[in-house]
Amino acid sequence: MSLSNLTSRISGFHRMSTAERLEAVAAFAGLDEASRAQLAAPGNIDPHLADHMIENVVATLAIPIGVATNMRVDGRDVLVPMATEESSVVAAVCNSARQCHDAGGFTTSVSGTLMIAQIQLVGVSDPENARLTILEQRAAIAELCDGCDPMLVSLGGGFRDLEVRIVKSLGGPMVVTHLIVDTRDAMGANTVNTMAEALAPRIEAWTGGKVFLRILSNLADRRLARARALWPVEAIGGPEVRDGMISAYHFAEADPYRAATHNKGIMNGVSAVVLATGNDTRAVEAGAHAYAARSGRYTSLTHWEVTAEGHLAGSIELPMPVGLVGGATRIHPTARACLKILGVDTAAGLARIIAAVGLAQNFGAMKALATTGIQKGHMALHANNVAIAAGAVGAEVARLAAILVERRQVRQDVAAAELARMRAG
Repeated sequence: MSLSNLTSRISGFHRMSTAERLEAVAAFAGLDEASRAQLAAPGNIDPHLADHMIENVVATLAIPIGVATNMRVDGRDVLVPMATEESSVVAAVCNSARQCHDAGGFTTSVSGTLMIAQIQLVGVSDPENARLTILEQRAAIAELCDGCDPMLVSLGGGFRDLEVRIVKSLGGPMVVTHLIVDTRDAMGANTVNTMAEALAPRIEAWTGGKVFLRILSNLADRRLARARALWPVEAIGGPEVRDGMISAYHFAEADPYRAATHNKGIMNGVSAVVLATGNDTRAVEAGAHAYAARSGRYTSLTHWEVTAEGHLAGSIELPMPVGLVGGATRIHPTARACLKILGVDTAAGLARIIAAVGLAQNFGAMKALATTGIQKGHMALHANNVAIAAGAVGAEVARLAAILVERRQVRQDVAAAELARMRAG
């Protein structure tokens, strides 16, 4: 099948068995037998590998990987692996993407692949003079930083710029140096940390001050991912649904209590793709929430508008420090298989897709809240978990879940009582 004929619109995907869905995804992505077998393995991580990834290993925790269908990103249909334990997250992305697929799907961009390392200098009586002294050493700093990672430089990355800020603090003024580094297809934490540590003694020598912290910043605002999409008003249920969603956005934009939950919903999708690809969920989440407060108050990561034609237009912009090389992304075989499904060959390409998923997730949550409420769809899927926890097996799971949803009592005690009734009669 040629790439131009590939479609993420897979009819009845959610009704297939797990094995059938894996085969459909493998066919779409052209996975080899090793990748198929890796995704099909029950534990799918070797104990020896796990023991060398972190300290004091005693076990591994398997998280389900679902695949979001209907995603069209920059004119290319993609299937998106999502690792999450929360019901309705994957379904929401599928449904949201379906409703904008025929209107062109998602258009994305990135600002670059620049990361920031910070060096904290204290104990200087003349911070302004120290600031200029450091800036005067730009050429020496560039040479030192690039010397820390010649391979990165050979790939087109390396030192790009220098900033020096004076930060007022409870302990007095701090002179904070920012190294701006292009880390290309790596997330870049180890690279920029190495550069910061190598430079610290030089800064002390130049200024007479004392360096304490030298580490990257997770507010990666030089590494933004953006996505936008248009949902035709007739595809989402009409003007009343559209206006309800706009009102939901206005609430999140104005109120930090609502914005926190609004953005958490966005991160349901974002973090699921970040985790599936072996990237650092905590770094991405920290950067996103800090970016949401960059104006001085915490607000929505997305923006929603009504076009002149009356359609719903959404956009998102957030830091996306993800990579394809290094860390778990490089060594975890399931993460590598998930990257093969996505068909991306650059960190920027991965960041674009993740941003699109975040926007789709936000659309789905706002539409549910503005219409039937979040619980109807979520609890219908959650009922399966409650049924299994109550002891249901095989066909009992779907039957018991349906009873719980019909009764609108998706609770453990109700499930246990109903299961006993089913088996008794």
